[in-house]
Amino acid sequence: MSVSVFDMFSVGLGPSSSHTVGPMSAAADFVACLAKAGFLEKTRGLEVDLYGSLAATGRGHGTFGAVLLGLEGFRPATARPEDVERRLDEIAAGSSLRLGGTGPAIAFNEGDLRLRPLTFLPEHSNAMQFAALGEDGTVFMRRKSFSIGGGFVVHEGEDTDKIVQDRTEVPHPFKTGEELRQICERERKSIAQIALENEKETPAQVREKLLHLWQVMEESKQYSLTRTGVLPGGLRTKRRAPAWYERLQRMDPHRDPKYWLEWVNLVALAVNEENASGGRIVTAPTNGAAGIIPATLFYALNYTERAAAATDQQARADIVCEFLLAAGAIGSVIKEQSSISGAEVGCQGEVGSASSMAAAGLAQVCGGSAQQILNAAEIAMEHHLGLTCDPVGGLVQVPCIERNAIAAGTAINASRMALFDDCPTMVSLDTVVRTMKKTGEDMSTKYKETATGGLAVTVVEC
Repeated sequence: MSVSVFDMFSVGLGPSSSHTVGPMSAAADFVACLAKAGFLEKTRGLEVDLYGSLAATGRGHGTFGAVLLGLEGFRPATARPEDVERRLDEIAAGSSLRLGGTGPAIAFNEGDLRLRPLTFLPEHSNAMQFAALGEDGTVFMRRKSFSIGGGFVVHEGEDTDKIVQDRTEVPHPFKTGEELRQICERERKSIAQIALENEKETPAQVREKLLHLWQVMEESKQYSLTRTGVLPGGLRTKRRAPAWYERLQRMDPHRDPKYWLEWVNLVALAVNEENASGGRIVTAPTNGAAGIIPATLFYALNYTERAAAATDQQARADIVCEFLLAAGAIGSVIKEQSSISGAEVGCQGEVGSASSMAAAGLAQVCGGSAQQILNAAEIAMEHHLGLTCDPVGGLVQVPCIERNAIAAGTAINASRMALFDDCPTMVSLDTVVRTMKKTGEDMSTKYKETATGGLAVTVVEC
């Protein structure tokens, strides 16, 4: 069964899909489960355990607040950053937690979360356990949940290797790049067309949803360009995007192609600074890698022959939709065979996957064949193999923000290399994806979003 493009792209809050979006959803799911079972009103206390990576970098990744908000019924796709900030301030000041937003008031705050950073459950390294207690302190409902990357959550008893969604049978099922290529050749259709036909909504509905995702990406970028100062979290990381924007406007008022890389870098920085601020972004396919797709799409809309010929909004919208459909199809191949979770396979699964998807989207827009699109995705992924996830201070800032800009440049170069000929690469996309998974399995835990290795340690020591 092929993964939907809307499984790979969704609207959420920063700074992390695995550590913010997933835990918020898991907590909200637990409260919904309580309500469905008729237990919500009898709940008088809570026990919440966070394991492994969620505990180790939870504060910097916004996990603790996300859990509290989820227990109050907040959902990542609809929560507004201003409401999130207000409510967290109220809870920190002593306000009780109201289950589901309207249920019983519970005395519970961040200090009541039980952190177990050295305990990694066998199902997944991003694990949580929720328990509801009655009047006498007896636990009457307990549930484990796992944040498996990209904001996806599975619960105990479900298959953590799969995205558990209500997915209807698709006309062109594929799990591998080779299967996708064969379908394209047999049907004489592009990867974007195959991805479109695999969606359960009508083409018009799919288009509307894709354009909404693009709109959120644009809003993330634009809002970030107005915010100065430093990012939250204690590192005092300077926001660079506004100053870069002002400088580029002076240097390049007419969009000279020689400055394309500076503009691409700017978009990636802006989106990821917004993510680091806890702002509203599109997981693409994760929050930590959220700037790569928008930055590469910016290139597609401004510096390609297709863009030059796009004289109206309809034509530009076509570029956006084809780009995201092809990128989503490649994300499906990656998700089916490997992982997009930094806590599971390191940053190669987040930034590497996003770069691979972006390269495919650009190759699609530039008229690449199915083989060329797969080649572009393979090249981008291959040159991110082994990339560690070592966030300084447990924050999605250093090296994450700059890393998105570099990966967007890699995606563009990979696409251009792939379009230069039509021969299969020596290493196939499927091979490199499986290699990425094996590399992640071999990687030390300290390099998988725990902030206990790499730059997370050496920068602090310096």
